[in-house]
Amino acid sequence: MRMRTRIMAVTAAVAAVAGLTAVSDVQAQTVRGVSKSEIVIGQHTDLSGPAASYGVHVSNAMRLYFDKINADGGIHGRKIRFIVEDHQYQVPRAVQAANKLINRDKIFLMAGALGTPMNNAVFEDQFKANVPNLGPLTAARSMSEPFHPLKFATYSTYYDHSRAGIKYLVAKNNRKKLCALYQDTDFGKEVFDAVQDQAKAMNMAVVETATNTPIATDFTAQITKLRGAGCDLVAMGAIVRDAIVPYATARKMGWTDVDFVSQSASFDQIVASAPGGATEGLYVGAGTVMPYRDTASPQVAAWWDSYKAKYNTDPNIGSVYGYGLADLIVNVLDRAGKDLTTEKFVKGLESLSGYRDIFGGPVLNFGPNKHLGTNEVLFYQIQKGRFVQIADGPIKY
Repeated sequence: MRMRTRIMAVTAAVAAVAGLTAVSDVQAQTVRGVSKSEIVIGQHTDLSGPAASYGVHVSNAMRLYFDKINADGGIHGRKIRFIVEDHQYQVPRAVQAANKLINRDKIFLMAGALGTPMNNAVFEDQFKANVPNLGPLTAARSMSEPFHPLKFATYSTYYDHSRAGIKYLVAKNNRKKLCALYQDTDFGKEVFDAVQDQAKAMNMAVVETATNTPIATDFTAQITKLRGAGCDLVAMGAIVRDAIVPYATARKMGWTDVDFVSQSASFDQIVASAPGGATEGLYVGAGTVMPYRDTASPQVAAWWDSYKAKYNTDPNIGSVYGYGLADLIVNVLDRAGKDLTTEKFVKGLESLSGYRDIFGGPVLNFGPNKHLGTNEVLFYQIQKGRFVQIADGPIKY
């Protein structure tokens, strides 16, 4: 009888231990995208559409960084599994891609997702699944506004770039007749909001406006209209081609006593190196640094060379952003600790201050009620085919 009692007691103890182990395993699995061996990070982006030059380089730079972290043992013993889906810069495809990442791949974090309408289209389902969004590849205000506990953006916005650039040129170049040329899209209207708000802040009028479609190739009418109004400063809601063509058109028409200023959507080496120096003198406000190999620091030069060795191409501004974002993610994952949860990741990010990437960009500071890393703007002018920083440090409005 005593032997039977002992056997039952031992059996009960073993069952209890097994039960605790099972509970522990279940608890570990309740954190989506996190296991004992890995952390799953997702990205929906453009790998084969009109914005692929950004999307491919961002994802490549992030993967290169994560591969190095994994080779060094990961973060608290976990390796990063990075899943990238191509949406070809189409909203329906972005929704499909995000649905896969969230519901099938069970990602822990969405990082570096490309496109304003694409991000906006998936936020509701993404946040319902408790998946944070960090560092989207768009500088729209909606990436951090209105405030949401899971929504984080890193660098300053198109709105910030436009307002700061206008303020700088009005003061430094004594500009008095502010005008706007912008895409008739949500993006363009966000830039125009900045133009109107900065004009109001400086007690100036917006003298004239002109709009264009995203695929416009002839800007003769718009430039003629703005020139006729006597504009001496034109703020542009432009991306790449619609920054190059109107600026070149103005110069070909002999209109030189005017400044044109764009924002980070035009911060692409394609713009700076337009054939024949077509964009020489164009101003651009941006949130990041544009490095060049021959003037880079030893650390940046080493990164540049490793990127080129891996992908057989020079990095671009998308690569710069991708590296910085991956480094930020790893920093936050490390401070979140071994017992990783979404809540600990968010708190780790909200406690991050004084962060700066290897390229010397603006310092990022987050907080419980501050989910945009910085409003600071770096201000450039295209000189001899390069973006040259002309202000002494970051500027604000």
